[in-house]
Amino acid sequence: MEEQAAAGGPVIETRALTKRYGGGQLAVDGLDLVVPRGSVFGFLGPNGSGKTTTIRMLMGLIEPTSGTARVLGEDMPRAGRSVLPRVGALIEGPAPYGFLSGRDNLVRFDAADPTADPRTRAARVGHALERVGLTSAAGKKARAYSLGMKQRLGLAAVLLQPRELLVLDEPTNGLDPQGMREIRSLVRGLAAEGTTVFLSSHLLDEIEQVCTHAAVMAHGRLLTQGPVDELASSARGRLAVTTPDTAEAVRVLKEHGVNDLTVNDERVTGELPAGPAVELADLNAALVHARVRVRAFGTERASLEDAFVALTGEGFDVAG
Repeated sequence: MEEQAAAGGPVIETRALTKRYGGGQLAVDGLDLVVPRGSVFGFLGPNGSGKTTTIRMLMGLIEPTSGTARVLGEDMPRAGRSVLPRVGALIEGPAPYGFLSGRDNLVRFDAADPTADPRTRAARVGHALERVGLTSAAGKKARAYSLGMKQRLGLAAVLLQPRELLVLDEPTNGLDPQGMREIRSLVRGLAAEGTTVFLSSHLLDEIEQVCTHAAVMAHGRLLTQGPVDELASSARGRLAVTTPDTAEAVRVLKEHGVNDLTVNDERVTGELPAGPAVELADLNAALVHARVRVRAFGTERASLEDAFVALTGEGFDVAG
């Protein structure tokens, strides 16, 4: 029964997961998280939201104060010995041996795996280096690697063996735009092969581009979770008006309850008032009545960042 549940059920599932540190500090408070099998799951939250503590509990690095965490259908940390070989994790950045080359770091890492066949080690290492774009730098000492290269090397290490689940903490940290695109492509490819990817990131547009599902944390509590497109659509889009009469447009819109008005060249955007639905046609008519020349009028699609700010009431902080 448990094998059947693991095969078709969530890859990660927590129930009332709670972590309280000494002094009564509540880091994670009653977390109910569900990560669907085959998803690319983004884990978001501002500074102190409990993301890293949650990941440590999922990986069995620390024990919860109360509640349960199941990974691949088994209880953690009790089942860590059977679960962790099926999981690749890159948490809080890689720490390679600086005196070894990138290739030799991977050889040493692979040799520490009792299930790894030494006869195919060189091929495995070469393939992992190729997947993260490090083949040409494989002979360089790791101490000469940039932060982005070390991040790639850490990813290569978790890709040496097929994994059912990848847990990645800020996987594009330190990468240039081209490197970020390559890692996003790699994550999509892994998902297409059937690997579930659970990643935390402070880059909301990155989550929106690569993730199928996401969860938002704040102050140790889960605020929302679900498909990314549904989370974004839950936020209100901003009103956008194109006009050469920007000052008069701002005045009229402010009078009709539109907030957070900004002007960029001939484009005025603002947040529609909360409460009963505002008739966009009435706003347009008010602008025309005030002799504002309206060249374009409508609402912009809400982004995941809009939803995040609406949920947390704050901007996004890199640290988590």
